[in-house]
Amino acid sequence: MTIQRAGERYPGGDAEAGIETRHAFSFGPHYDPGNLRFGAIIACNEERLAPGAGFDEHPHSHTEIVTWVAEGELTHRDSTGHETVVRPGDLQHLSAAAGVRHVERNDGTAPLTFVQMWLAPREPGGEPSYARVPALADAVPYAVPAAGAVLRVRRLAAGERTALPDADFVYVHVVRGRLRLDARELGPGDAARVTAGRGLELAAEGEGTAEALVWEMTARA
Repeated sequence: MTIQRAGERYPGGDAEAGIETRHAFSFGPHYDPGNLRFGAIIACNEERLAPGAGFDEHPHSHTEIVTWVAEGELTHRDSTGHETVVRPGDLQHLSAAAGVRHVERNDGTAPLTFVQMWLAPREPGGEPSYARVPALADAVPYAVPAAGAVLRVRRLAAGERTALPDADFVYVHVVRGRLRLDARELGPGDAARVTAGRGLELAAEGEGTAEALVWEMTARA
């Protein structure tokens, strides 16, 4: 198990444009050959956009892009014709496949915070696709078969516990609250990378509800 603290993420974004980013993995100018990926995950970016800020149209290919909104509203437009507003508790999945272009903006009046995760597909190419799952229920699995991965959202009140999946790779990102994992304390923005873990549990501590994104990934046969 490896723990990455929120303060250990690579800083990015553009403060003058109202964009603040924290990268968990090697990204852009923050090249780190020892931190390129974990399982299928190649990026886990915490994004904060001020009202009116956003990312202009830009391309992606051969990437499964999964977005979780923590607060505010994210406006999404892409070259396949989809235009949606993603709200807290909604899951968005853009499969870039052979190539797609998209825009991400905060067109609202309140700050926007979201977590965007990129996964490498097992096979390149194909046709791009888009899905939005409104109000994804706690612990309901969302499968990304192209990357051999499954995402679950865990929401725990103080004192509640939940088992982590026994898998080749498990990645836990804390969205809010405080959690304990195998005697390790985790706070907002912290992440745990677990390889071949067995019998592990997450437990919520402190007041309020803790929320974590839990990826379960299998090694390619």
